[in-house]
Amino acid sequence: MLNWQRSQAAARSPHADRKPIRVGCVEYLNARPLWHGLGKRPDLFSLKYAVPSRVSSWLHNGEVDLALVSSIEYTPQYRVVPGAAVTSNGPVGSVAAFSRIPLTRARSVALDDSSRTSAALMRILCAEWFDIEPEFVTMSPDLPAMLQRCDAALLIGDRALFVDHVGMGLRKHDLCEEWRGMTRLPFVFAFWTGLPDALTSAHLQAVRDSRRNGVTALDDIACAHYPNNETLAATGRAYLHKNIQYRFDVDCFASLRRFYNSASRLGIIQQAQPVLFYDS
Repeated sequence: MLNWQRSQAAARSPHADRKPIRVGCVEYLNARPLWHGLGKRPDLFSLKYAVPSRVSSWLHNGEVDLALVSSIEYTPQYRVVPGAAVTSNGPVGSVAAFSRIPLTRARSVALDDSSRTSAALMRILCAEWFDIEPEFVTMSPDLPAMLQRCDAALLIGDRALFVDHVGMGLRKHDLCEEWRGMTRLPFVFAFWTGLPDALTSAHLQAVRDSRRNGVTALDDIACAHYPNNETLAATGRAYLHKNIQYRFDVDCFASLRRFYNSASRLGIIQQAQPVLFYDS
């Protein structure tokens, strides 16, 4: 009888001896559809949230097993979950440079310290698209202070999406739109990256299910992100539907290679590295 009970328990929970893996989630609106359903699986995942640079640091420091990391943070010591990423194929709205003068005349650029990928993208565009060599200054995301110090300022997230740049007399330069103009490719902002042996097939399936459920619940996600402001929620809904995609297709892979090659040429990373995926 005892052996039967043990065999039944093993059949019910094949991963019962495994602790939930630790997951770092980016707290921004555009990332929420990818982790939308993971909180419903406490048997598989233990979640915590922060800005992109902090989440990436958690993975590098061994504080999480899986993280939604900014593209620039990937190295081949990790593996990538296939099919899911935060991407944009046109104006993204939430990653932009602001200036009072044409960006091609900027001699200094303040970089939002929240995301190293967006900072790298700004550096690449300045060198390869705007044909300028400005001084770069990493700062906290405070637009007036940034523009007091520099000719242009890079902001990401809600601060870029909702700033009244027209009312402030500023030009807004959408970095994803500029990347698209330069490469004819989408831009890949982030993807699920983890330790090679951290995920089982059950984890991979749950991450895929979370993405699928998230992209069908964009309106609910926007309302949950802005629970007390219908105006912001409406903008968030439009943003998720029109500006962000969650696939990782051939064009995205080509874009990632182009991004890494440019970053390597400029010395932002040591060398372009191959992207290695978990077996699905």
